[in-house]
Amino acid sequence: MKRTLIKQWLLRRANKPQQNLLLLLLGFGLFAPGIGLIVAAEFLLAASWQQELLALLGLILSGAGSILAAAGYLSLSLLRLYRFLNDDRNHD
Repeated sequence: MKRTLIKQWLLRRANKPQQNLLLLLLGFGLFAPGIGLIVAAEFLLAASWQQELLALLGLILSGAGSILAAAGYLSLSLLRLYRFLNDDRNHD
């Protein structure tokens, strides 16, 4: 029962390439400013707690962005392959 629910969810996710691409782009959109904040904190601010907080915010943004981008990329690539291999239609 649970295996079929997971399989159905994965196949539904694989059938949404526009949403998967949006997920990938949203992840990149969070990752890039996060890295920018880390670089800005390192080179533009003197050593202080403000520098550390800005770097922490950048780390959180870049971490969330990389997770979203990875999920989008895997959905675009591996789930499409999974859908192709689990095609239940008869091939005559």
